[in-house]
Amino acid sequence: MSDEADEIAERKMQFLFALRSKGVTDARVLTAMEKIDRGPFIRGYFSERAYEDMPLPIACGQTISQPSVVGLMTQALRVSNRDKVLEVGTGSGYQAAILSLLARRVYTVDRHKRLVQDATEIFNTLDLTNIIALTADGSFGLPDQAPFDRIIVTAAAEDPPGPLLAQLKIGGIMVVPVGQSDAVQRLIRVTRTESGFDYDELRPVRFVPLVEGLGRDG
Repeated sequence: MSDEADEIAERKMQFLFALRSKGVTDARVLTAMEKIDRGPFIRGYFSERAYEDMPLPIACGQTISQPSVVGLMTQALRVSNRDKVLEVGTGSGYQAAILSLLARRVYTVDRHKRLVQDATEIFNTLDLTNIIALTADGSFGLPDQAPFDRIIVTAAAEDPPGPLLAQLKIGGIMVVPVGQSDAVQRLIRVTRTESGFDYDELRPVRFVPLVEGLGRDG
């Protein structure tokens, strides 16, 4: 093994240790996060920090979430290999790539066309064939493909968006950051029941806001 390969292996080991120490304990989630290298999803100046547990800037004024938050959100979603998942906010594509190893099919939407194109290139390179990435206003979900077993939202809304709640199957789960400001947000897990919705508050988080409409490049 070369020194460089040793260094990368060491960084990946530390990466997985950091995930466990932050509460990511689900074996399937950890395995998926070990298989999906965060490196290709971060371009340019910040690429050398890919294995650090921190959010990093990407194109279109967006961010790639810190890996521990990706892991905790994925764990909270309780994805099975039969599930059809909707992700609102493709961003770098990293979250969708991890979900693709856990679910039957992943639909991911973003209001920025450039992000969808960049993410699709990486999905193709990694041969992740069960992801469908689309440029769309995610706040309205994907009615044509509804209902979904699982929905994950990677941008903060003031309340769990009504159109997304409506597209959740009975027994389905949605994980969404909720808050009225950048400073105070909570990660919420919503479970749809026969009679309505159950809400669990999971932890404080910070996400970019969920914005209606397409980006200027979309």
